Amino acid sequence: MFFAIDPHNGVPIYEQLVRQVKFAVADGTLRPGQLLPSARILSQQLTINPNTINRAFQQLQTDGVLESLRGKGLAVGPRALAACRKSRQSLIEQRVRDVLSEALHSGLAHDEVQQLVLEQLNELKGKVTTIAAAPPPPAAGA
Repeated sequence: MFFAIDPHNGVPIYEQLVRQVKFAVADGTLRPGQLLPSARILSQQLTINPNTINRAFQQLQTDGVLESLRGKGLAVGPRALAACRKSRQSLIEQRVRDVLSEALHSGLAHDEVQQLVLEQLNELKGKVTTIAAAPPPPAAGA
């Protein structure tokens, strides 16, 4: 499992984890029934407090994305896909709306905003940069 945490983006770390799990479910990277790493292992990989991981996992359980499997850990729930797709769509729509509102309130004309959006979308070409977690340390004796 791969997560990318950016401690400087203004979004709490637990919320970044919640979003990334939901986005991974929405795009099929995580599938119903698939187990997530334990909070202890994930906190070591991401070098963040295990309580932060637990908070994210609790939120995901409350949202119906994860379910506890006795003796196994946390797995993606059977009905998580539709909920995660809806959540992803809603979050992105709100963030785009906020940016567009700010641009229009700043005095930019509709055409200028549209041009900026198209330029940035073309510049990204589907590529994004994030601060990725360090890979786990090699196993002892490896």
